[in-house]
Amino acid sequence: MTNIAVPLVQSGLPFTTVPNLITLVRTVGAVALALAALVTGSWPLLIGAYAVYWIGDTLDGIVARWLKQETRAGAVFDIISDRACTSLCLAALLTLKPGMVVPLAIFLVQFMVLDTMLSLSFLMWALVSPNYFAEVDRSVYRWNWSPPAKVLNTSAVVLLVLVSPSPLYPALLAAAVTLVKIASMVRIARLVSPAR
Repeated sequence: MTNIAVPLVQSGLPFTTVPNLITLVRTVGAVALALAALVTGSWPLLIGAYAVYWIGDTLDGIVARWLKQETRAGAVFDIISDRACTSLCLAALLTLKPGMVVPLAIFLVQFMVLDTMLSLSFLMWALVSPNYFAEVDRSVYRWNWSPPAKVLNTSAVVLLVLVSPSPLYPALLAAAVTLVKIASMVRIARLVSPAR
């Protein structure tokens, strides 16, 4: 009989690392500010929520690599926290810009479903996080987790929603990002499917 309480992967690091603390603080801070923005309809609170989210999301990864505290559990915690921050920030943004419902809905479904599955797919290989997915597939890495892709995937639609007078351009960008995610999922499915 196997002991199912024993972790399958032991990194030698506790879950309570500095990067995970940063992830926790940025998530609590961004969620609190986003909820306040949602209730009050405040642009400054929403901008603060996005700033805490995006700065904290960048900082936790940098600190993890700098302190050599990258863990698979930390990567999953970061991915889940991104979804909490994004969903509440987008809800607040939608109340402030209701005419942008189509691009924000496309982005939200893409990020919450397709991007979540893609981001967690690193768990199928001996990788510590999606940041190392180039070892599995360079194209999927370049499209999803390279620094330019991260900016495009998480902030471009939101920033375009803020400056665009029409929902058309943000919707087209959100649809294009969705197509990239679908293409990435197809490539990953081929990687894990048995050869015929």
